[in-house]
Amino acid sequence: MSAKFPSSLAEARAQFLGDGASAHPAIQFLKYAFAGGLATVAHIVAFSALAWFVFPCVTDGDLVVKLFGLSPPAVDEAVRARLATYSNAGAWVVSNCLCYALNRAFVFTPGRLRPWAEFLAFSAVGGFSTTVGTAVMAWLVSALGVQTSVAFSANLVASLAFNYVLRKFAIFRG
Repeated sequence: MSAKFPSSLAEARAQFLGDGASAHPAIQFLKYAFAGGLATVAHIVAFSALAWFVFPCVTDGDLVVKLFGLSPPAVDEAVRARLATYSNAGAWVVSNCLCYALNRAFVFTPGRLRPWAEFLAFSAVGGFSTTVGTAVMAWLVSALGVQTSVAFSANLVASLAFNYVLRKFAIFRG
């Protein structure tokens, strides 16, 4: 049974900072969004670093280029789409591990599965949604010529609800 909706700011704070079982579903979703936000920041940083240093796929219009005054190399659209996919896969590994740790410790109540199975299921859900989002990102770049950062944002938005529902109801104990 979930906790009652907080009647004061102090109760909301206590539920937000408590474990997964101590939070009302609305507070739990805020916790999920917060943990996901931190994982997303890690993903964006890792993606940007990989897209610039390891798999060069940024364009003049990309935010990272504008923020840091970079001068990106010219890359064919098909090659750029493939390199963006590699960058996203590497960033996913970083953000998935962080997201799992935050969700297990802060958002949900573990225990439906053994920890190794829980991690594998968590990763499978995230991997599936990221694969779909990455395919959309690559298509936006290769077929429509959309900027890498805009296509990457579509990838992030595409996976949020899918991940939350499956992780809450299939992987963790709520």
